[in-house]
Amino acid sequence: MGKKDDIQESWRDGNETKTESGTKSKTHKTQNSSVESFTSSEDVLLDSTRPAAGWTKTLEGTSCEDDEEGHLVYSAGLLMNDRYELVSTLGSGAFGKVVECIDRLNGNQRVAVKIVKNIECFCEVARSEIAVLEEINGLDDNNRFACVRMLDWFDHEGHICIVLELLGLSTFDFLRQNDFLPFSVEQIRHMAFQIFRAVCFLHRNKLTHTDLKPENILFVSSEVNTEASCTERKLGNLDVKVVDFGTATFDHEYHESLVSTRHYRAPEVILDLGWNQSCDVWSLGCVLMEFYLGRTLFPTHDSKEHLAMMEKVLGPIPPHLLKQTRKQHYVQSEHLNWEDQNSSDDHIRTHCQPLKQYMERRNEEERQLFDLLGCMLEYDVCRRITLEEALWHPFFSPMRTPEQQRS
Repeated sequence: MGKKDDIQESWRDGNETKTESGTKSKTHKTQNSSVESFTSSEDVLLDSTRPAAGWTKTLEGTSCEDDEEGHLVYSAGLLMNDRYELVSTLGSGAFGKVVECIDRLNGNQRVAVKIVKNIECFCEVARSEIAVLEEINGLDDNNRFACVRMLDWFDHEGHICIVLELLGLSTFDFLRQNDFLPFSVEQIRHMAFQIFRAVCFLHRNKLTHTDLKPENILFVSSEVNTEASCTERKLGNLDVKVVDFGTATFDHEYHESLVSTRHYRAPEVILDLGWNQSCDVWSLGCVLMEFYLGRTLFPTHDSKEHLAMMEKVLGPIPPHLLKQTRKQHYVQSEHLNWEDQNSSDDHIRTHCQPLKQYMERRNEEERQLFDLLGCMLEYDVCRRITLEEALWHPFFSPMRTPEQQRS
């Protein structure tokens, strides 16, 4: 299955994207930028990126890109596949554009259509995502698990177009629009239970998502509770869905050495130890911490600093993992090669502290949450909890039925 050829390092600020090799390419970035640049959280449906805005619609209709860049030039009212009438642009990214359309053959249903550039590398990723989404649809024909549904796909003038259900804001965009006010523990539990069930479903079917992050978790609806105060936006519906399967990988397929967006990247990936489904568990641990804190747990763009931050939060990396790494320049005497006087130490001390010290109220539900997080943010994949096990953690007891709790 095809993968993006150049997975880039993420930056939380600045105007550049930095690759693993150190080469910099100019992109448009915001405070919370990620792998590639784009302008809307709609792009998380395919691209592994940090959005600059929410589901903002562009009503002018005409695309500003020309055919030389591989984008489809279109205007509002365009009818694609004799069925989908284009209404507005929802987002734009390196892969192409996401637009809102009216499905004229299905009761004027509103859908999201991802129009991929007519460039082969992006088409390859799109074909890969279509294959995964078809597999998900077939395995979950009753739509029991919270994965985005592909409704259709077609070719329009050489552009692969993927038709998806229209969802709401990403969880990151909601945090951003809410001034990064954290979610409550109760809200985190509700969302996490759905996300864990969805990704556990993927894992049971030998599939690893590889790019789980707040941008790739979308609310089903973005309607705000009208009873909420004007200073705090509260969603009436906390149901979410997992999106962006462009880099999802089956167990039997070739595993790229570098996966996941920087801040959610597991230590085994950074250390080039090989990875499996448990890298998704680590990513989700980082996601839940971001929901709890209102900010990323590991705010860095450098691999060695990332590992040093992990040690500040989680304790020393086990020597046997450092001994096995192919990145021996990170290691000195079976310890992380990190000088205490390093210029970034102040940054680490400012932004990182031992995991349990992040607890605010230290009540029972928070203790359960942080116990679960400790099991997810385990360096050794052999000791890291699986999502199947995590769903039976006491933190999720309120989500289970009485019959399940007795079993």
